Amino acid sequence: MNTQVLPVNDQSIALAAELLQKGELVALPTETVYGIAADARNGEAVKKIFEAKGRPQDNPLIVHIYGMEMLKGIVSEVPARAYKLAEAFWPGPLTMVMPRGAEVSDVTCAGLDTVGVRMPSHPVVQAVIKASGVAFAAPSANLSGKPSPTNAQDTLVDMDGRLPLILDGGESTVGVESTVVAVTGEHPMLLRPGYVTKEQMEAVLGEEVLVSPAILEKLKDGEVARSPGMKYKHYAPKAQVTILRGDFAKYKAYVAQHTAPGVWALCFDGEGAQLPVPFVEYGKNHDGVTQAHHLFTALRDLDKHGAETVYARCPEQDGVSMAVYNRLIRAAAFRVIEL
Repeated sequence: MNTQVLPVNDQSIALAAELLQKGELVALPTETVYGIAADARNGEAVKKIFEAKGRPQDNPLIVHIYGMEMLKGIVSEVPARAYKLAEAFWPGPLTMVMPRGAEVSDVTCAGLDTVGVRMPSHPVVQAVIKASGVAFAAPSANLSGKPSPTNAQDTLVDMDGRLPLILDGGESTVGVESTVVAVTGEHPMLLRPGYVTKEQMEAVLGEEVLVSPAILEKLKDGEVARSPGMKYKHYAPKAQVTILRGDFAKYKAYVAQHTAPGVWALCFDGEGAQLPVPFVEYGKNHDGVTQAHHLFTALRDLDKHGAETVYARCPEQDGVSMAVYNRLIRAAAFRVIEL
């Protein structure tokens, strides 16, 4: 299959809409990362996403809509909490898990009785949904397990020959996938951290948002993934990544004792020049927003440099930093050393 990469204009948006209506795949930018879209109601189309990514089919996908009226048939009920959060954060990088509607494909939901839905703010996604009339399922546009792409070039590296069209809308602004929160049940529960934080949602809802243990720990054997991004190893470069938890002085001392060919550092801005090994920097210390924006590009850069062993600076675990830590600990397959 020949994969076209086209700039965003009226013609390429019309082509994307036509492909989606025909049950084909389109990769396109969102404010979070680039995604692979297929009609969420068309199970055969959605199966092509799993094939293109090499993704296990027990991993549910998120449905993308434009306008609250598109929830009809996608969800069977819109809880009161969902209306509050939608008013505050939609369109934007927030996915809400709600009771599944009759029209959404079983393949999209991985057989669950719930479905994750979000209303993206990126103008390209909005234009494609409006032009096609299609509510589409869309995971990140990477090969399963690799870092998510935040631009069209990295999307092409993974998806060349696997789908017909990539829309090039420039760099994604957020850099990590959407926050996922379940709004059913007695308490809302954070299933995947992102740019919309636990603290922000609690301020809107006026109640505590519980945090799923699977955000910072491995899923237990046999435990079902209720959200994308809950699997054991995810977002990973080819190198073996280990997170070093401690201040920069301890980090620098540890790295100095473990220099060898193929060893790289993944550190914060301005730190690399002080280290005895080659490095990639991924945002400012104590700044989850810049770390989120740069993390996946940094992990891909390590692959481009041929890194074999990577020692990563540990981000904090609150606010947007929780999202960065969640992605990084999976890239490291939960290898963490306390310094």
